[in-house]
Amino acid sequence: MEPIQNTADLSAYLAADEAVDHHHPVVRETAARLAVEVADSYEYARAAYEFVRDAIPHSADSGDLRVPWRASDVLTLRTGVCHAKSHALAALLRAEDIPTALCYQHLIDDGGRRVVHGLVAVRFHGAWHRQDPRGNKPGVDARFSLDGERLAWVPDPAAGEADHPVLYAEPHPAVLAALRAAPDRAHLSRTLPDSL
Repeated sequence: MEPIQNTADLSAYLAADEAVDHHHPVVRETAARLAVEVADSYEYARAAYEFVRDAIPHSADSGDLRVPWRASDVLTLRTGVCHAKSHALAALLRAEDIPTALCYQHLIDDGGRRVVHGLVAVRFHGAWHRQDPRGNKPGVDARFSLDGERLAWVPDPAAGEADHPVLYAEPHPAVLAALRAAPDRAHLSRTLPDSL
């Protein structure tokens, strides 16, 4: 899959918005704490990725019913679905001037329903590299990598799954609307779009 930027302006992938609020003090403090322990932007990106993947449980794994969608809230509450965790990772990376896109996969869940899964892509060495901060669990072993993808899931085209090729500078409006309107995770699972 060749990724397609939804804007040619690379600075859009560094911008703050309502969901990727990297100017928020919680995001800035977290970014500063992570940056102290690393030597360069690659090490920072890996540290930020591992922090979001490992220190912020996916709410479906932990049983948390809350639905934060803004990066600062995800970092404060330490919970979120894949989309929210992607907003948090994008904010931490953009806070340190690493261009980061939001991207999606069309998958089939364990119940046979179509779902849209959220992840990010980081720009290093003139290319985009997708990273999945969803959180590992039995059967899921995602890793930060610029040398071949190590995502939570590889879509199965025979099952109707696919990578969505667009790299968004902001969260997809349908995904963001569902996150913002959900009073809890059960409601969100019924209202998230099943395709983009």
